[in-house]
Amino acid sequence: MTAKIAAIPMILTALVIFVGGTAWTVVYSFTNSKLLPRANFVGLDQYERLWNTNRWIVSIENLLIYGICMLVLSFIIGFVLAALMDQKIRFENTFRTIILYPFALSFIVTGLIWQWLLNPDFGVQNVVRGLGWVSFEFDPLNNSSIVIYGVLIAGLWQGTGLVMVLMLAGLRGIDQEIWKAARVDGIPMWKTYLYIVVPMLRPVFITSIVIIASGIVRVYDLVVAQTAGGPGISSEVPAKYVYDYMFQGQNLGQGFAASTMMLLAVAIVIIPWAYLEFGSRNRG
Repeated sequence: MTAKIAAIPMILTALVIFVGGTAWTVVYSFTNSKLLPRANFVGLDQYERLWNTNRWIVSIENLLIYGICMLVLSFIIGFVLAALMDQKIRFENTFRTIILYPFALSFIVTGLIWQWLLNPDFGVQNVVRGLGWVSFEFDPLNNSSIVIYGVLIAGLWQGTGLVMVLMLAGLRGIDQEIWKAARVDGIPMWKTYLYIVVPMLRPVFITSIVIIASGIVRVYDLVVAQTAGGPGISSEVPAKYVYDYMFQGQNLGQGFAASTMMLLAVAIVIIPWAYLEFGSRNRG
C-alpha cells in the first residue's frame, strides 16, 4: 500500500501531462488554430492540407530513407562490433568507450561536427584532395539529391555505439555452454550466430528497434545543426515541419495535425512491441 501511495504523484503526472497533453494536441488538430489555440473545428481540413503540401511529402520521404537505412545499418554495424568485442579482445574497455562516446554528445554537437567534416573546403574532400586525389568529390550536404545521406552518416556515428552496447550485453548473457556445444558439434561460427545466437537475442533486438525507431521519428536537432532543412527543403523532416509551423508559421492547427501523424507513427512501433513483450508474457 505504501508503494502504491508513493506512486500516485507520478501516475497523476503521466495522466495529466502526457496523456492529457496528447489528447489536447489530437483534439486541436481538428481546428483552424493559428497563433493561439481556439476551438473552431474544421474536421479533417488540416490533414487534407498536410498531405497536399509538398514540404510534408518531402519530409516523409526523407524520414523513410533515413529511418530504413538507420535501422538496417545501425543493426548490422552494431551487431558486428558487438560480436568482435565479445571475443575478449585486448583493450576492450578502451574501444568500447571510444565507440560509445559519440552517444554521449548532443545531436546539435554531432550535427555541427559532421557539418564541418563534410564541408568541401576543409573537411573530408579537402583532406583527400590534399593527399593527391584532386578529382575526389564528397559534398553531400550541398547536394539536394543525397543530402539526407549526409545526415544519415552523422546519425550512424552517434547511434551505432548504443546498439553495440545493447547487443554486447545480450551476447554476454548467453550461456557459455551453448558456445562450447556448438564448437564440439563442429558448427561454423557464422551458423552459430545466425541460427542460435540471433534468435536468443530477440528481446534485445526488439528493445533496440523501439529505441532507434522512436529516435528516428523525432529526429530534428541533427538536421537543424547540419543543414537547417536545406538545400531548399531537400532535408526536411516531420519534426522540423511541426516546429516551423507551430512557432514560426504561427499555425498551431497545422502543427498539431503533423505532430498527430508523428504520434501515429510512434504508436505503430510501440503497440506491436508492447503486445509482443507483455502479451506473450501474460499468455506464458
